Amino acid sequence: MEIGTTLTRFLLEEERKHPGASGAFTELLTDITLVGKLISREVNKAGLAKILGLTGETNVQGEAVQKLDEMANATVLKHVEHTGRVAALASEEMEKIYHVPEGYPRGNYVLVFDPLDGSSNIDVNVAIGTIFAVYRRRSTGANADLADFLQPGREQVCAGYVIYGSSTMLVYTTKSAGVHGFTLDPTVGEFLLSHENIRIPAKGGIYSVNEANAPNWDEGTRRYVESRKGEKGTSARYVGTLVADFGSSTSFPKSSTSASPSSSARPKTWRPTKPASRGNRLLRCRPDPEAREIGPTLI
Repeated sequence: MEIGTTLTRFLLEEERKHPGASGAFTELLTDITLVGKLISREVNKAGLAKILGLTGETNVQGEAVQKLDEMANATVLKHVEHTGRVAALASEEMEKIYHVPEGYPRGNYVLVFDPLDGSSNIDVNVAIGTIFAVYRRRSTGANADLADFLQPGREQVCAGYVIYGSSTMLVYTTKSAGVHGFTLDPTVGEFLLSHENIRIPAKGGIYSVNEANAPNWDEGTRRYVESRKGEKGTSARYVGTLVADFGSSTSFPKSSTSASPSSSARPKTWRPTKPASRGNRLLRCRPDPEAREIGPTLI
């Protein structure tokens, strides 16, 4: 499709390829698009609006909650809960599944999201982002249940992120449409197609990993990272915000590797003790036990 095509048109064109589509999924992505615009606006004026800093609370990951985290989480809920397109939502900032309140219609999808990944970086003007994934609801009861969220990665209907940096960009993927990036044009308030059919290259020149944890890595991980350091044309780039590290290191032509390895401090057998804490794992790396190749799933 032509570069500069609006996200709205792109979604409608994709919907027309599926004659039996109800339009609910397209409308849900449109809702997420609006959320991205609203959070982008608030992030850009955060210093002036006095919404920087900590709230004094901790989330289910044990991380300090930023004021921006709360703002972003509330924005997602406000603009998605009432639409009739989802049955429930799960957020990194909430301990339990958030069911659509009584009085609002409930849809056939569930949404899992990190409202503002890397929000502590906003104090130093580093890119941050919103991460999301959509699953089709499988349960048949009055409320969605945990199993609706803990489906294999191959069951994702859609996954994506919005990155707020020098520009605001939305990247999403579905099973049939590939991976595409849209950049927000603030003069018209629209996301416009800027990166079509993004592919992970066979080899690139950037690796992104937090080497402060190197003493706790397994031997294989240490050997791999060390092997990259001596390669001609290779450089390291680590921001500490998933969407920024992932975008620069896996999604564009000069890319290479982005990793968050297990360590002895948090071994591979580690599992969060609280069920809602699994949301972080769902968003950042949703494993598929039957997968053998890297597919289009982003998160």
